[in-house]
Amino acid sequence: MSHAQLNSSGLGFHLPVANMKSVFDAGEVEKKLSKLRDSGQMRERESLFNTYEKMLESGPERFSVKPSGLPEMDELYDALPNFTSPLDELKRNLALGQDCGDHLELTPMLLLGPPGVGKTHFARQMADLLGTGMNLVPMSSMTAGWLLSGSSSQWKGARPGKVFESIVEGQYANPLIVVDEIDKASADAQYDPLGALYSLLEHDTASHFTDEFAEVAIDASQVIWIMTANDERSIPKPIMNRMNVFEIEPLSAEAAQKIAKRLYQSIRSEHGWGRYFDEEPTQSLIERLAQLAPREMRRALMTGFGNAKLAAREQVQIEDLPLSHEGKKKVGFLS
Repeated sequence: MSHAQLNSSGLGFHLPVANMKSVFDAGEVEKKLSKLRDSGQMRERESLFNTYEKMLESGPERFSVKPSGLPEMDELYDALPNFTSPLDELKRNLALGQDCGDHLELTPMLLLGPPGVGKTHFARQMADLLGTGMNLVPMSSMTAGWLLSGSSSQWKGARPGKVFESIVEGQYANPLIVVDEIDKASADAQYDPLGALYSLLEHDTASHFTDEFAEVAIDASQVIWIMTANDERSIPKPIMNRMNVFEIEPLSAEAAQKIAKRLYQSIRSEHGWGRYFDEEPTQSLIERLAQLAPREMRRALMTGFGNAKLAAREQVQIEDLPLSHEGKKKVGFLS
C-alpha cells in the first residue's frame, strides 16, 4: 500500500495523503528478542518481551502524512484569529510538500501566551487538519523525565515513553505531540523532564532516538512538535533555540464574539437536537460567552442548550449558562 486517504478536519480541507516509512529496524528487534529468550529472562522482563513481539507483529512501516494539495485554510484563520503567525508557518510548509514526495516537515513550535488564549485548541485543530490525531503530554503533571523517553525495563512498573508509544504503537511516523505547559516541568524531579527534548528536537539525533525501555532505536525525526507555555523564563535556552517561538495575543472582544457565534452555530448543526433551537443566538448571549476563555465556551453552551431544552424554549438565554464564580477574573481577551 503506497498511500492512503485519511479523515479530513471537517472544515473543507483537502484530505492528506500518507506514504509509508520504516520507523525501526525489525532485524534489531529480532536480535533483542532472541537475546531475551537465550538469557532466560522472559518471565522477569515479560513486558519488554511482549513489546518486542508486538513490534514484529505490527512491522516497522507507518503512514507518513503529507499534503495532497494546499488546503483552503480561510476558515481556520477565521476560527483562530490570534494564531495567524503559526498558521502562516504551517501553510508555508504545506506548500513546500504539496508537489513532491517529501513528508511534512515543521520546525518545533512554541506557543507562548497567557492561559485561555486557545493554545491547546490550536494544536487540536492542527491535528485534525493533518489527520494524525494529537498526543498530549501535560508537563504540569510530570514528575520524571522518563514519561517522554521511557524507563528502564529492569525497573518495576517500567514502560515505554510517550514518543515510542506515539510512533511504534500508533499508525503514523509523523504524529503530532503536544508538550503542554512546558514551563511547568518540575525542576525538583530526580530526572530532568526536558532532558529527552535536547535530542528529540534535533532532526539528526531524533532519527536514531532510543527509548530507555525498549532499547531499540526508532526514527522520531518526523514528529510534529507543539509546545505551549505561559512564561518562557523557566525554559532552558538550548531548548528555546530549537523551536520557532510564536507569542499568542489575547483575543479582542470582537474576535471573541465572532468565535462564540461560530461555536453556537457549529454545536447546533452537529447535533440532531440542534433543530429545536434558534438558528441565530442573541447578541446578549454572544457578549456573555465572549467573556469566557475559548475552551470554556463549549462547556457553557452545552449547559445552556440543555437548560433551554428543559425550559421548553427555542432560544438559549443568558440565565441558561452556568453561573460564573463571583469575582472571577476574566482571562484571555482584550477589551
